[in-house]
Parts: sequence; structure tokens; C-alpha cells
Amino acid sequence: MKRIVTLDMLRGYALVCIMLDHMPLSIMRNLTLANFTVFDAAELFVLLSGFLVGMVWIKVEARQGRRAAQWRFLKRAYEVWLALIIGAVLLALLSRLLFELKLNHTAVWFQYARWIIENPAGYIATVALMWMQPNLLDVLALYVLLILTAPVTVPFLLRMPFTAMAVSVGIWWLSGPLNTLIPNQREQQGLLFNPFGWQLLFFIGVALGAFRSQIMPVLRQRSGVLTGVSVSILLFGLAIIVCWRIGEPAKPAADMLKLVYGSIDKWSLDGLRLISILAASWLVTVPLAPAFEWMANTELGRALSEIGRGGLWSFVTCVLLSIWGDALDMTVPEGGMGFLLRLGIDAWVIIALWVSSALWLRRDQWMGRFRALLTR
Repeated sequence: MKRIVTLDMLRGYALVCIMLDHMPLSIMRNLTLANFTVFDAAELFVLLSGFLVGMVWIKVEARQGRRAAQWRFLKRAYEVWLALIIGAVLLALLSRLLFELKLNHTAVWFQYARWIIENPAGYIATVALMWMQPNLLDVLALYVLLILTAPVTVPFLLRMPFTAMAVSVGIWWLSGPLNTLIPNQREQQGLLFNPFGWQLLFFIGVALGAFRSQIMPVLRQRSGVLTGVSVSILLFGLAIIVCWRIGEPAKPAADMLKLVYGSIDKWSLDGLRLISILAASWLVTVPLAPAFEWMANTELGRALSEIGRGGLWSFVTCVLLSIWGDALDMTVPEGGMGFLLRLGIDAWVIIALWVSSALWLRRDQWMGRFRALLTR
């Protein structure tokens, strides 16, 4: 299947944003997606993941049949679940090591560092059962559930798209009470990333990936209207962000805007965040497509694409680097020199993520050379 370079670049950008957003003292954190919109990299990551599922499913089913596609995504769900467990162990061990080195950090809960040593079997079991989802990795628990349902939900979507999307909207509408039915360690039952809410964004992505050749010609006929509406939605979101940044002086304007959107809830995926990421997707896909394709073919774009292609490896790496970067940030003094040092730490974690992803993508080459050296 021919890769879409812009898609890979955006996946890489989402992972960089996720990493920096989880470093509270980061300088470049002030430039991530969440500073300019009411949604953040999590929505971008889930929507792109759904889009990729739709694209891959169609290709696999056309060549090998539906059973092959179903089996492929069952195996993928297992891989994501395994990445959740391995990532949780590495996260806890890294946190423990940093505490032993007297490097404080706040990106993850300190209890994980205790439990992995005091009760490693219990820690791993609770993660494996998804009774507990360590923060920073909790989106993987959501992804496990979404991919695990794909062998049933995607064929339903392909066969009866309008009915399937209506059901998805209905589940999203009832996502709050439905999530409380999931047993969990949290005092408020359910997963932090409410799967009943986020499934709508994921399956919108699946539908766009699977039916893009049918959907896009229809949408392009109304390109001007959709672009105008999308720009308006994003400007509305930017006004909300600006009011939040200004604080008390902008409270009257913020209250007036709130009369329109009600409330914003990331964890159940509220309506404003949902339509905002869809509006941004339209702008990237249609009016700004040439610009993003150009960016994807720059050196920076290619580096981000390699991060995006790293998949689960890149995701777990970005989580570990965010913890490490957070710990380093907390050792930096305040002032001008501190600003430069934190900026350097940001650059270091981004480069480290890219190098790690690039090595992973080329693992067959360098592992082959390494084995050849050993057998000489």
C-alpha cells in the first residue's frame, strides 16, 4: 500500500506534541497544538489511527478476504495490549531509576515506581487486565478496545455505513453513564479516556479511510462552504483559548462564549472538540493540502514522518522521553540560562525520538550487519 507522507508526518507531529505536553516545564510545550485549538494531539492521533485502519482494512479485504482483515486487527489489538504492558513496566522502572538518582519528576504518578519493585506481579497483572492504566499510556488502553472491536464493527460500518454511524453517535451521546459500567481502579468507575465517547472519532476516521474515494468528491462540491465553516469553528476555538490565557479580564467574553459551547470535556470527547478536529482535518486535507505535502517533503517533514511510521515503538519511546525530559527540566535553574537549557532539553528529546524511530525502522539492516559481524 502506497504511504501518504502527509499522514505519516502528522502522526509524527502528534507524537511530538504528546511528548512535550507531558513535560510541564517544557519551553516548546507552549507551541504545541493544544495552545491554539480546543483539541490536542490525542484527537489527532486517534483520528489518524482510525483513518489508517479504514485504509488498511479495505486493502487487506480486497486482496485476502474479510477473515484475513479480521485476523490482522485481532493480532494488532494483541500487539497494542502487549505494548501497553511493556510500556507500563518500562515507565515504572524509569521512574524508579530517576527517583533513585534523586531526579524528581511529575509526568507520572510516583506510586508506579514503588509498585513495580514492591509487587511487580501485581502491578503487571493490573495493567494486563486494564484494571489500571498508567497515565501517559492510558490512550493505549483505549486503542486496545477500539481495535479489538474492529473485526465486528468495521464490517458493520462497511455494510451499513449510515446505520453504523447513527449507532456510534448514540453511544457517544450516552458515553458518560456507559463508561461507569467498566470496572476500574479509579474512584469514578470507567477508563480515563472514555471509549464510548472516543469511539465516534475513531470510527469517523475509519469511515473516511474506507470510503474516501466516495466521500471526497461529494464534499469537494461544497468546498467553499465547508472551508468557511471550518475556519469559523477553529477561530471560535482560538477565541476560547485566548480568553483562557488572558484570565480574569476576559471572563465576560469567556462566559459569553461558554453559553454557546457549554462545557469542554476531553475525557468523554465533547462536541466542540469533536467538530474542531474534523474542521482542522478538512483544512489540512483540501485547501491546505499542497502546503502540507510540501512540508512533508522537507527535512523536518521527513523526520516527523519517520517518527509517525515508528508506530507503537515511537509512542512508547515518546512516553519514556517525556518522563526523562520532565526530570531534567526540574534540575534547571530559573532565569535566562534556564530558559536556554530547557529549550535544549526539548530539542534533545525530539531528536532522541527521531533517532530511536529511525533506528527502529532500519532494524533489519543494522541487525543483519550486527549478526554478520558476530558470525565472522
